[in-house]
Amino acid sequence: MLDDKELEKYNRQIIISNFGREGQEKLKSSKVCIIGLGGLGSSIAYYLASAGIGTLGLIDQDKVELSNLNRQILHYEEDVGSAKTQSAADKITQLNPDINVRTHSIKLDSSNIQTLLSGYDFIVEASDNFETKVLVNDICCKLDLPFVIGGVYQFEGQMMTVLPGKSACYRCIFKEIPTPGSYPTTSDDGVIGTIAGLFGIIEANETIKYLVFEDPQKLLLNTMLYVDLQYNSYETFQIERDIKCKSCSRN
Repeated sequence: MLDDKELEKYNRQIIISNFGREGQEKLKSSKVCIIGLGGLGSSIAYYLASAGIGTLGLIDQDKVELSNLNRQILHYEEDVGSAKTQSAADKITQLNPDINVRTHSIKLDSSNIQTLLSGYDFIVEASDNFETKVLVNDICCKLDLPFVIGGVYQFEGQMMTVLPGKSACYRCIFKEIPTPGSYPTTSDDGVIGTIAGLFGIIEANETIKYLVFEDPQKLLLNTMLYVDLQYNSYETFQIERDIKCKSCSRN
């Protein structure tokens, strides 16, 4: 149930014709886990907290560095050296003290991922490396956990939403994991803050739509969204589900 304070706080969402009080109550009862609290994850956490998600899980092993601050909006200069999870938790609880925040300052790997992700309603993948993305994809498909997955590089971004067993997954596209050092990274080649902000917002929006509307037609399923802000290019690519995919196939 929503109290009077919440009804006022979320009024501009509640009065959307197909959102309503019921939609807000769905957000309040939802548990969402964000993997990565960098440029994408900071924006995602900010907007999901603002929207009134009841429980936010935050996973990141890194500490705040000065070079993060052009794009990671939850971290400030005084946070340099602090755990990103704690820095992010401090900001979003100031923004919305009514939500429950769980922090995990730990490296996500095959030994802990199932335990960490179990119990959430939706997973938001916002890491900066292929290894983590594929690991999250695989375990979400195994646990039948819906998720959104995205990445940014320089002025470019790409993302997709996955309903395991019902839509194409990340492995339907990237069948093999590139070896570390064989693919470009933002640490080597850079990233503009605006693309991280834009894709963080879109990932957050996909999360909200899934939780509120429960309508697959509203989601980026079997679709990769690609944006290049340097050339104002916005494209979607249809992805065919691989019936022999090692992650999402039920065969």
